[in-house]
Amino acid sequence: MSRNKLTVFIGSSFMSLCAITSAHAQLSPVKETAAVPAAPAEQLVKADLKAGFKDLFENTDLKATSFRGIKTEHLNPKAISFVKEYIDRNARELNELKTWARPYFDMMDDVLSQSGIPKELKYLAVIESHLRANLVSWAGAVGPWQFMPETARGLGLNVSRGRDERTDYLKSTKAASKYLNYLFNIYKDWLLVVAAYNCGPGRVNSAINKAGSNDFWDLQYYLPAESRNHVKKFIATHYIMEGQGGVATVSRDQALAMMKTVKDEVTQQNVKVQTISGRYNAAAIAKYLEMSLADFNKLNPSLDKVLASNSTYQLKLPEEKVDLFLEKKNEMLNESIQMLINPEYRN
Repeated sequence: MSRNKLTVFIGSSFMSLCAITSAHAQLSPVKETAAVPAAPAEQLVKADLKAGFKDLFENTDLKATSFRGIKTEHLNPKAISFVKEYIDRNARELNELKTWARPYFDMMDDVLSQSGIPKELKYLAVIESHLRANLVSWAGAVGPWQFMPETARGLGLNVSRGRDERTDYLKSTKAASKYLNYLFNIYKDWLLVVAAYNCGPGRVNSAINKAGSNDFWDLQYYLPAESRNHVKKFIATHYIMEGQGGVATVSRDQALAMMKTVKDEVTQQNVKVQTISGRYNAAAIAKYLEMSLADFNKLNPSLDKVLASNSTYQLKLPEEKVDLFLEKKNEMLNESIQMLINPEYRN
């Protein structure tokens, strides 16, 4: 939610619209009577999740089909120039993020999918915060989804001196899902949702009315420059992350099939081995696996130290604990992160 931050979100039903504020101006609340132009014949159906990204996947007749290894044959031609420049500046950093952020993306994929939202929307958190839970913007927005305090509270998050759930990956992603669904119900177009996430529905509705169109590419220059570039950053990040086929996530059955069985040299028990990355914490994993920390550390010495350096780790699990790990891995990761940034979780 960058420079122009949403600060008031009214009502759990999301039927009333919100007031938008920025450091420079106070915008009037969007009125329910100021409806945006409807998509013809409701051609964008939310159940068809990819339909919301029609502008990203528009076919082109360009001869060049890739740029620095990123496929562009289906990239909207109006976005190519921005995307190429963005790739030049950010591809290395984002490709590194793609590696260490995989478990966070898995968590977000689960939450977004359960809410009927395309998994690609997780890249909003990348351009908002680079997935840093403790990031605080100049305007006071906090967390991976960069919520202002009033917005967060309106979405059900606890924001107090003792605890700030904006830093909680799982809870803040669920809150973001509510707000993304609210915006989609207005616009029926995910690119406009991305724009409204940045500058608020008031400015997006104004741009639609001025352009006489609800196509982002037609109305973009009626939006603040930051907001139209926010959408293009989202497109570029999507292409950097998925230009080689996407962030691979596997099903539970596939994960089980990939785990190899070995005999642990210290305990002499058969264990399953899985490569993990991300800031998992040994105490959090042991808690959810219902193991003593001492027993877990016998199998997995130096786990905290290795993962703190953004390396991968060969996690060893007792065979009877594998199903529980796969079931609870998101909760384990989330609590591990909270242990790092919130003192109350360390006790």
